[in-house]
Amino acid sequence: MEAISTMQYGFVLPVHDPKMIVELSKEVEAAGWDGVFIAEMIWGPDAWVALTGAAMVTERIRLGTLLSPISRMRPWKIASETATLDQLSNGRVILAVGLGALDTGFAEFGEATDRKTRNELVDESLELVQLFWKKTPFTFEGKHYRVDTASMGEGILAWGIGPAQQPRIPIWMTGTWPPKTSMKRAVQFDGILPNYVTPEGTMGEHSVEALEAIRDYVKESGVDHPVDIVIEGNTPDSSPESVATVEQWRQAGGTWWIESPWSRESDFDYLRARIAAGPPKP
Repeated sequence: MEAISTMQYGFVLPVHDPKMIVELSKEVEAAGWDGVFIAEMIWGPDAWVALTGAAMVTERIRLGTLLSPISRMRPWKIASETATLDQLSNGRVILAVGLGALDTGFAEFGEATDRKTRNELVDESLELVQLFWKKTPFTFEGKHYRVDTASMGEGILAWGIGPAQQPRIPIWMTGTWPPKTSMKRAVQFDGILPNYVTPEGTMGEHSVEALEAIRDYVKESGVDHPVDIVIEGNTPDSSPESVATVEQWRQAGGTWWIESPWSRESDFDYLRARIAAGPPKP
């Protein structure tokens, strides 16, 4: 009989006050959740600084973004930030990446908006991030980035930092279903954040059937490492009804349930109550 996946439970904090992010992260851990995730904005509280604050008041939960639009980031900067936090947190970072939403200010800040260009930047950035994490000299020449650490002095190279987790910090990648280039790319990493496209080309809704197809696609892809399948959603509490809602996703292959109350960004009473009720697990 095929084994059913285990499930971990994370909580999105749609909060802009960094002190509140730290405070609520402590409550997330105390209530038995497995991870805390925040947005990474173009302009606003720095996600990795806020998560570092969260790391200092927690011991167990995973720490990450949902998500980091890496096409608009300097790969050496995100590599340094994530590796530094991974060291400080004793190996608890997850790096979730994707193209990001254009309506969050890409055009207004002069960032690339062409989808092909952004995909190229994502590919090159992810390759570079992993090279930086290895802390060994390298030469890289892509369409958008040229990096030559091999010609740098030994003293400068000694400043580099790698993550606590080996062989790397887990990378979650957005992937569009049915299979397209992004899904083929995502399965090479450590987790998939699924998106769905209808036959008409519009964004679709999550479905158990689609998740089962993604699970089978991962299995048949031939990769030799575990791949998390991450589901975002909302449950009101940890009641048997909420458990049953999430259980269907677990049985279909989901390995992370991320409670995602994005619309409750200023409703601290709700957030505290939902966190305290705990994850919807059996």
